[in-house]
Amino acid sequence: MTAEGPEEPFDLAAYEARARNGPCFVCATVARRQGYLHEVVYEDGLHIAFLDRWPTLPAKVLVAPKAHLEHVVGDLDAEGFHRLMEVVRLVARAVEAVAAPERTYLYSLGSQDGNAHIHWHIAGLPPGVPYAEQQFHALMAENGVLRGTRPDVPRIGRRIREAIVRGAEAAEAGEATVRYPAPE
Repeated sequence: MTAEGPEEPFDLAAYEARARNGPCFVCATVARRQGYLHEVVYEDGLHIAFLDRWPTLPAKVLVAPKAHLEHVVGDLDAEGFHRLMEVVRLVARAVEAVAAPERTYLYSLGSQDGNAHIHWHIAGLPPGVPYAEQQFHALMAENGVLRGTRPDVPRIGRRIREAIVRGAEAAEAGEATVRYPAPE
């Protein structure tokens, strides 16, 4: 990654051990459990969004339901899925406002063997990243995590929270922008 500085190696074995043998990281974050504290950028009664502890891209955020749900399709009814996606969109627009990415990746990963709690990743690809380092390559911690982002976490979190408020206010005022062509 060139836009935000060098990457540092990621201890994949330690991460895997923690994911497979430790508590659910989302539930622990919701409970504000020591060792699982993240910079929360959005929270309501049903959802939480927080900065990724090991970002591969700048301002990378995870969004999850607070309830421990494990199946992104089967555990949410249509209304719950739509509410979750509304939060994902609200937070993603804030990430775009703060990080000005060339492209925003939205994806849900996890495994019944670790990180089973439903969560969506929001990752903005900075402009100028070579094509070979985009898409899956840019998302894989195996390729390194961003170095030097720790001191910026509170500032980035504050900026995203402020952008979320502005985005929510604009939506309430009916100022949402539709950029796709209307059907003929």
